[in-house]
Amino acid sequence: MNAVICGATSGMGRALARLLAERKSAIVLMERPGDDLERSARDLEQRGASGTVGTVACDLGDPSGFAAAFDAAQQQLGRIDVVILTAAAFGTQDQLEADIDLALRLCTINFANTVVWCEHARKRLLAQGGGTLCVFSSVAGDRGRKPVGIYGAGKAGLSHYLESLDHKYRASGLVTVTVKPGFVKTAMTAALKPPPFAGEPEAVARRVLRAIEAGKPVVYAPWIWRWILFVIKLLPRFVMRRINF
Repeated sequence: MNAVICGATSGMGRALARLLAERKSAIVLMERPGDDLERSARDLEQRGASGTVGTVACDLGDPSGFAAAFDAAQQQLGRIDVVILTAAAFGTQDQLEADIDLALRLCTINFANTVVWCEHARKRLLAQGGGTLCVFSSVAGDRGRKPVGIYGAGKAGLSHYLESLDHKYRASGLVTVTVKPGFVKTAMTAALKPPPFAGEPEAVARRVLRAIEAGKPVVYAPWIWRWILFVIKLLPRFVMRRINF
């Protein structure tokens, strides 16, 4: 499997990249330049990746570099079987409400820039006859909730876009996999109190890789979040106003 991964230097992205390396995949990492990018590439080589793990500079905050990044990745891999995006910006609701500029940057990266990045991936995958686009959204986008109002809004838009891609292009060979993680113990959530059903990156990565291999359009990880959100979406508004979930 020839894979392009953006966001593989930490958390769930790193765990997923390691699984792909252990399966002898050829990998190109897209990431902001820095020591973490090179260390991650060398780590994946030692874990069994097919050949040298390529690196391409790509900042999700700067869409002007997306086309060149995908060109470079395609030159290194030839055919691309799967494109994976785990990278995103994060802020708590309190932080985002207190800092409008931070809220603007987060919404821009997590929705507008991510959609543009996916459009570059979509065009390349379709041009070669198909492939898989796997993008991490969030359970935060499934319903408006007090603790994740701003962050969840961007993820809601992203999930809507990804579902639309799946409806329109699956018959043409583009398999879209939308990942909706719940609370996972990563650096992003380190300052937050984990709930009893918090997940681990490695378990999430295994579940996501199975979904990629099966072409599953939506995967919740950990799996319990599918049923948690099923209940939450059924609750009337007067109940949602009273709870802090």
